[in-house]
Amino acid sequence: MDFDFSDDQEQLRDAVHKWVDKGYDFDRRRAIAASGGFDRAAYTELAELGLTGLYVSEAQGGMGMGPVEGMVVMEALGRGIVMEPLTQTLITSAVLEGYGTDALKTAWLSRIASGEALVVLAHQERKGRYNLSHCATQAKEAANAWSLTGVKHMVPAGAHADAYLVPAMIGSTLGLFLVERSASGVRTAAYATQDSAAAADIHLDNTPAQLLSRDGLTALEHAVDIGIASLCAEAVGVMDKTMAITIEYMNTRKQFNTVIASFQALRHRVADMKMQLELARSMSFYATLKLNAPSDERRSAMARAKYQLGVSMRFVGQQAVQLHGGIGVTDEYIVSHYFKKLTQLEMTWGDTLHQLGEVSERMQDTAGVFA
Repeated sequence: MDFDFSDDQEQLRDAVHKWVDKGYDFDRRRAIAASGGFDRAAYTELAELGLTGLYVSEAQGGMGMGPVEGMVVMEALGRGIVMEPLTQTLITSAVLEGYGTDALKTAWLSRIASGEALVVLAHQERKGRYNLSHCATQAKEAANAWSLTGVKHMVPAGAHADAYLVPAMIGSTLGLFLVERSASGVRTAAYATQDSAAAADIHLDNTPAQLLSRDGLTALEHAVDIGIASLCAEAVGVMDKTMAITIEYMNTRKQFNTVIASFQALRHRVADMKMQLELARSMSFYATLKLNAPSDERRSAMARAKYQLGVSMRFVGQQAVQLHGGIGVTDEYIVSHYFKKLTQLEMTWGDTLHQLGEVSERMQDTAGVFA
């Protein structure tokens, strides 16, 4: 199998790398974090690179690309621990393309592709943990119009988004709806996440909504799997940069008049970090290549990938802090922010223990050493 990127994919990666290195340095990120964790100007710059239209068809003004291009982009953004929620844009544009009505596609996809509109997934609720079928938000239909009532938590850039994709119960089944932030009955409560990015709780009180799909669970599972594949790629970028920062530090930090990079015990720890990074990279490829597989195969693959990424992120982050010593946990030093990002990513879309359970539950009767 050929794992080399095409020329177009290489050019895309180089363009994003250049933007991260020159347009989203640590000082700009700190300024964005201090001002609320989201910068519309930075998001517009991503749109100008064409990234917000990555999964939007060319007919709707997008680039019409696929999962491999998404992986390339998210890995590059991970190196800069970019807070603007491009993963959410990839999720919502793909779900609208795959499950939305023609009216919703016409109304939103071109605006998403241009960066004019930011649409995010609002699905998490209290007591739900990572169970996608848990939903207390209720949908009601009257005079051919829908309204939603409920609360969604930990919505990325929730106070800044223009619309949300919201799961809600239609009787005993789960539906998926689009809700505009400007609609009546919408109230947001904003706060910062562990990595200083913007999030919010979304309160819906008899809020007008547009039905996207009556088979909301299928669409939601697909949305989360896109999120997991994007997270895996982003985490590889975060770990890659974390290792680079750590190695640079070890080549300058001295003890007993000797750079600590020359100490054999520490070199072995860096080698172990590299091994975990490459395991994570291979599973990120695996997740990406399985993203368009049939549902059961796709869901199983995402659980396996996210489990390995969780193990790798925890190891690389903790080792980086240990090798830095006390400075590794100070807010002024950059590696602490990479560590916080890895900690947050490990718990997003299902933590490592949850994904281990998913892998176990999805094993077939023939699974095992003698299969």
